[in-house]
Amino acid sequence: MVIKQNRPTKLFVLILLYLTAYHLIHAQETEKIYLSGKDFEHPVTWQFKCSNGNNCNQWSTIGVPSNWELQGFGEYTYGRWYKELNLKEPSKEKGFYKYRFNLLPNHKDKHINLVFDGVMTDAEVFLNGEKVGPVHQGGFYRFKYDVSKFLKYGQENVLEVMVSKHSQNQSVNQAERYTDWWLFGGIYRPVWLEILPKKHIAKLKVDAKQDGSLILATQLNKLAKNSTLNVSIKEHTAKKFRPSQNVDLNNGVRDTIHTQWKNVKPWSPENPVLYDLRVSLVEKGKIMHTVTERIGFRTLAFIKKDGIYLNGTKLIMKGVNRHSIWPESGRSLSKRISLLDATLIKDMNMNAVRTHYPPAEHFLSVCDSLGILVLDELAGWQNPYDTNLGAKLAQEVLDKDANHPAVIIWDNGNEGGWGPGADHVFKTQDLQNRIVIHPWSDYDGWDTHHYPTYQTGLHRFTNGENVFFPTEFMHSTYDNGGGAGLADFWENYSKSPLFAGGFIWAFVDEAVLRTDWKGPRKYDSAGSLAPDGIVGPHREKEGSYYAIKSIFSPVQIAPVQITKMYNGELAISNSNLFTNLNTFTYTYQIVSASKDSFYSKDSASVIHEASYSFPDISPGETRKINLNLPANFFEGDWLKLTAFNNKGQAVNTFTWPIHKAKFYSDKFLKSAANPSKVNLNTDGENITVSANNISLTLNKTTGYIVKFTSSKKSVPLTNGPKPIGMQAVVDSVQSFKTDSTAVVDVFYSGAIDKIRWTMTQDGKINLKMTALQKAKTITGFDGPIFDAKINSFGLSFDYPETDVLGFKWFGKGPYRVWKNRMEGVNYGLWEKAYNNTITGESFENLVYPEFKGYHANFYAGTLHSKNNTFRFFSENENTFLRLFTPEYPKYAIKGRSHPQPEFPEGDISFMYEIPAMRSFKPISDHGPNSQPTNIRIKKGDQGITMSLWFDFIDYNKTK
Repeated sequence: MVIKQNRPTKLFVLILLYLTAYHLIHAQETEKIYLSGKDFEHPVTWQFKCSNGNNCNQWSTIGVPSNWELQGFGEYTYGRWYKELNLKEPSKEKGFYKYRFNLLPNHKDKHINLVFDGVMTDAEVFLNGEKVGPVHQGGFYRFKYDVSKFLKYGQENVLEVMVSKHSQNQSVNQAERYTDWWLFGGIYRPVWLEILPKKHIAKLKVDAKQDGSLILATQLNKLAKNSTLNVSIKEHTAKKFRPSQNVDLNNGVRDTIHTQWKNVKPWSPENPVLYDLRVSLVEKGKIMHTVTERIGFRTLAFIKKDGIYLNGTKLIMKGVNRHSIWPESGRSLSKRISLLDATLIKDMNMNAVRTHYPPAEHFLSVCDSLGILVLDELAGWQNPYDTNLGAKLAQEVLDKDANHPAVIIWDNGNEGGWGPGADHVFKTQDLQNRIVIHPWSDYDGWDTHHYPTYQTGLHRFTNGENVFFPTEFMHSTYDNGGGAGLADFWENYSKSPLFAGGFIWAFVDEAVLRTDWKGPRKYDSAGSLAPDGIVGPHREKEGSYYAIKSIFSPVQIAPVQITKMYNGELAISNSNLFTNLNTFTYTYQIVSASKDSFYSKDSASVIHEASYSFPDISPGETRKINLNLPANFFEGDWLKLTAFNNKGQAVNTFTWPIHKAKFYSDKFLKSAANPSKVNLNTDGENITVSANNISLTLNKTTGYIVKFTSSKKSVPLTNGPKPIGMQAVVDSVQSFKTDSTAVVDVFYSGAIDKIRWTMTQDGKINLKMTALQKAKTITGFDGPIFDAKINSFGLSFDYPETDVLGFKWFGKGPYRVWKNRMEGVNYGLWEKAYNNTITGESFENLVYPEFKGYHANFYAGTLHSKNNTFRFFSENENTFLRLFTPEYPKYAIKGRSHPQPEFPEGDISFMYEIPAMRSFKPISDHGPNSQPTNIRIKKGDQGITMSLWFDFIDYNKTK
């Protein structure tokens, strides 16, 4: 048998030559060999066995990195198992990992570190049967071992890791496991070999200032005499490095060097310019090792009793708290998710984020590049690590994160989890001298008080001396959303020169996939403990997302009302910190809706559009612009202006109705083709008006609808109009008929004076209420006719939602509102299908915007139904439309959360006052726009009127 040998192809030889040359050129750089995948989306299979819980005590395989619970092993545990959840102590699971790999023989002369980017919680590591170093404790930290002497070169190596979810160090358990977050186990961040020359730069710390000055602190391994450091920079997007600077090294293995570069561009959240710093260790003219870091030149200054400054500008941090979590992977994330999160944070016009443990490297990198200020936190919720371990873990945080320009503050624990060991390390080992805060406390001149009330004053905030930036406020559970009440809090806090910003709790609903559950419910947020995000688990945008985007927008416009006198003038304010609005642009549109919008699929069209640059408006200034309105301006229905930043991204949208409510009801309300005779009949307790196959029967005693028909088909709009927020009983009923209308006047005692019902010849119905004009006492009723503090005010009807298909309307939308969350919605012609979303709970089918709830500035709408589609119109300004009652969360823990305020009776309501949504603290602790209303009617006042049109005509049958 003859075996034919294939000769190397020319392509193969070229590839081999290229790889050899590349290796020679880059041999002095650090080489990274991944033993795991780079993220959970690209895992590498390892052997695995779990000691307890699901699929335990048998060898299997698992993707690394991952949290083993999400891979079907062990038990799910939420950190409040011992308190609100009232569960027994979870099992002390252990995970056993094994992985085989090979190394090239030429690696033998290298220094090799085995690096773990994050393991929960204790990690004991063996290589080829030998323990490589002490057990690492703490689940959120990067750690490494020098494994050069344990490796076999040119042969197979066996890596074994025993991971204990429950630490042998009780302070770790107190800090990381008795917490208000999900507890996971496993090797959840990447594992790699770090291949270095024997003589190398072991550590490199950077302090790069706004003026181009640069301090480098190096830790060198096996330094020879007369060695030098070769230093150069280039703007990250540039192709070439600037000419290098050489610095002699004379003092052993450590050295701190000073240098300066001219004409650098400073890093800021609004213009995050990055540079590549290249540092080479040179011995006798030969490059031994090269390290490249991505840095930003910026100057931080922390002035007690004043503020926090970046490049000489006082910071206001518009921030959010972020947990590192994804429903299908736990805390094992990817750069894709980091970029998604950072992009959403920036899109909300935020400029800061607070972590609750050191995040993955890729998250800090995208914060660097997008311009997000980071409060980098040592884990520890209400309990600290012991002194020695806290110091060790703080050093690991510094080693990993210190050179990121986005990181501006170190957090030592949270809400009591502050340890002296970590304080000491952060304060003495950080080259940049960033401050250390104790989130929740008033510490060392920095007041980070959690969940302050609107009235917070004595010693803190308005009457305090320390710089004030609550590291948690506006708790976002369910549809609290972080936006409810925010405008008041932010406006109030911003009045103080000591205010440095705040951080909303929290960014994301922390629901995770339960691989151990069977049935339709898949995602678990531990009841009401974890659904506290502005966005859903997969980053679905709640209504508060848009409210926050509007409140935090760098472009603000003073309130304006459009009348026939309007000349196109707007007052523009700039709330940027660094950027002039002359780099921003805006587009405005005049939009007109079809007059048949609610009787067909017709929609709106833009009848005029123009784009301009904003004028010179410095940060903090206000200046007027003029839109140069066209001659056809008043042919439109609403005006829309969108502002764009210097990157072309929309930062805010503003809309205004061009006309008043009566104009829109006259425009949109259709006339039937075949008007008929109107009828009026009285039958005992009831009175009926009818025309054009529409019949309405009212009860003379209650004033409520008792029967409604359209084309002889029953319409289930009943039990109304019910007074909301007021008391009223029927005194008498009068009726009369003209040639074109039938009229029923219902007179009341109490808050309502009269409701007039008018039936037109074509079958449309008008309801006009007059309230509090001649209010009189109700006989036999001792209470007030309206509440001193009114949370809801209007009229309500019953209507079954079982047949409802969708809703189309003109008004503000598309999201629902609360009294204290009116931001983030705009005038427009909107449409949405029926859904039963429970905000923060319907994770299997999380449809936004929610269908049910309050809708602001309602003018006209069509409620689509299988059997009873009808239309209704308001002739009043500032009418809220209530569509049904959102379903109360099924899994809310009693006393722990307040998912929504109490809704009034009925299903469809027309209201002038709606309730506020509380955020963690009671409504009484919120600002003025959250408080109940009071009404004062004096002699001579015309009272409160409400005029509504109802159209139940089946136009398909009247053609």
